[in-house]
Amino acid sequence: MAREQLAVLNALDVAKTQWYHFTTIVIAGMGFFTDAYDLFCISLVTKLLGRIYYTKPGAPKPGTLPPNVAAAVNGVALCGTLAGQLFFGWLGDKLGRKKVYGITLILMIICSLASGLSFGSTANGTMATLCFFRFWLGFGIGGDYPLSATIMSEYANKKTRGRFIAAVFAMQGFGILAGGFVALIVSAAFDHKFKAPTYHENAAASLPPQADYIWRIILMFGAIPAALTFYWRMKMPETARYTALVAKNAKLAAADMSKVLNLELEVEEEKVQRIAQKPSNSFGLFSKEFAKRHGLHLLGTTSTWFLLDIAFYSQNLFQKDIFSAINWIPPAATMNAMDEVFRISKAQTLIALCSTVPGYWFTVLFIDYLGRFFIQMLGFFFMTVFMFAIAIPYHHWTLKPNRIGFVVMYSLTFFFANFGPNATTFVVPAEIFPARLRSTCHGISAAAGKAGAIIGAFGFLYAAQNRDPKKTDAGYPPGIGVKWSLVVLGIINFIGMAFTLLVPESKGKSLEELSGENADDNDEEKAASARTPPV
Repeated sequence: MAREQLAVLNALDVAKTQWYHFTTIVIAGMGFFTDAYDLFCISLVTKLLGRIYYTKPGAPKPGTLPPNVAAAVNGVALCGTLAGQLFFGWLGDKLGRKKVYGITLILMIICSLASGLSFGSTANGTMATLCFFRFWLGFGIGGDYPLSATIMSEYANKKTRGRFIAAVFAMQGFGILAGGFVALIVSAAFDHKFKAPTYHENAAASLPPQADYIWRIILMFGAIPAALTFYWRMKMPETARYTALVAKNAKLAAADMSKVLNLELEVEEEKVQRIAQKPSNSFGLFSKEFAKRHGLHLLGTTSTWFLLDIAFYSQNLFQKDIFSAINWIPPAATMNAMDEVFRISKAQTLIALCSTVPGYWFTVLFIDYLGRFFIQMLGFFFMTVFMFAIAIPYHHWTLKPNRIGFVVMYSLTFFFANFGPNATTFVVPAEIFPARLRSTCHGISAAAGKAGAIIGAFGFLYAAQNRDPKKTDAGYPPGIGVKWSLVVLGIINFIGMAFTLLVPESKGKSLEELSGENADDNDEEKAASARTPPV
């Protein structure tokens, strides 16, 4: 089908696994390590922020962030990420992957440091400053999604491409773990140094002034891994697929990949120009031709990522039930500020260690054997099953003798999210679209996911409130309750299975074969039919 394949791209497709594959995984993966650290570490310190800035003298319980402030602090980075995915995804196709890659990293380093230095004369002023810097931190993180996925896919070979892209994404798990470990170490060190009574014993003394440093150190630590990889990102050559197929510079593509692959590659200027003139390499994102060839594919990648993230990010709905059920987190008044950070960090780190990280790496191990389509369907299916298994007999699981089963169900839902659509929705958009639109389409797909994350994290935070106004969390209106929220999430996962039918299987094929680039004119119709969804 891809009869016009360039020698330099064919060399990448058939290359044996080499050292440059692993260095690319580490360089791109460290970006995702930092992304996950920065996005998820805020949940470890929100309780502390509430104690520091919103505790009222004489109150029976420590202060908590008001609902609107909590929504802003937790969600502003997600909003920035959505905007960054769209902007840097488009820019990556216009300026090149490498140039834009450095910009996103600089933004992440500066804003990680600035988040920890947030200031203000009032509590709301400090939170507003923090939100400002976390929006721009999210903006930089957003650029890492399409660029890291695209760079890894364009460097990888056909045989293990899925495994390599999934390995980059799996570094998220280690980033979440790192956030937990840093919070554990910092909070334990401060608790040891500045002994403090519980809030119940002495409200004022339970929050020593030095506790304000804890959240700042945890947030600022995210700049370190990003800074460590900046030099290596700048040393990476531009991908050959961008250089040859988008920039149309056959000589530079051959020279760059000759160094990477350690072999002599032919410079094919005439073939590059011939390929560039084909109708299959000239249509734009908003053209009828794109809609005909890739419209359903883009609908599939955006819808499945959107639906997944509603469910994935809303799973924090019942984290508080889990943590309380197994006594990881006692009532706030029975702890001091530093002990509370320690206990929250321990609970979330154990959840990540037991279910989140293994799920990521199961995908890495099996994606090139089972295929993207199978793993995504499998993940959505079991997420649906376990969500209904928790939701329908919800009262049963809340009874003390059955809480261990609740913990197991909860962990399995996380496991199959990661050994399933949370990984595959990241992999597939980096493979099935043309090189000149690959980063843009991945950015659009990822942004749809973040839109789902915003709905999941905040829409369901309100929806899950008790129907009884007297039993809602402070400041929240009544909702539909946890049980019916979980039923809705189970339905959303089921719909995700249906939209997965629009996503083609990309296992074992070259990127040009999947996208229809380089196909002979007579074969273009055949190529389009080969890329139909596996229904």
